[in-house]
Amino acid sequence: MTYLVVSSLADLPATVETHGALDIVTLINADTVVNRPASVAAERHLFIGVNDIAEPMEGMTAPGVEHLDRLLAFGERWDRERPLVVHCWAGISRSTAAAYILALAINPELDEMALAQELRQRSPSATPNPRLVSLADEKLGREGRMVAAIRSIGRGADAFSGTPFVLPLVLD
Repeated sequence: MTYLVVSSLADLPATVETHGALDIVTLINADTVVNRPASVAAERHLFIGVNDIAEPMEGMTAPGVEHLDRLLAFGERWDRERPLVVHCWAGISRSTAAAYILALAINPELDEMALAQELRQRSPSATPNPRLVSLADEKLGREGRMVAAIRSIGRGADAFSGTPFVLPLVLD
């Protein structure tokens, strides 16, 4: 089984090239221009236009169930032959939440707390979007364990942009 890679928009081209990824999930403000690397076919790029907010706000698009459903469906279709790159603007909030969610959806045997601790170890700046995590917790029937695990790792270290990192689908 392969792995997920979390990246910022700025690091996207190099991350795709380094890992040989053929699939990308973008979670970014709807009006942000994202130039898909030429090595990734259009049908293998999921663009989810959402703002990085935890509660609905006037003039912004809060992550919703429809966005989560599209993310989960894309993860289900991913062939796992090559890594899947998940990115947002900074590689800190929306993308870390999406990678955490996808790992648990793809491998339901993963322990929520162990995966959250692995996430923190691999990305000191990770601060997964709580709204996405909460929606996924309910959808995946995790009974609050995803939310509790992400809360337990707390807010990540302050950073303008996260460093790309790998999130495995299987923990040792």
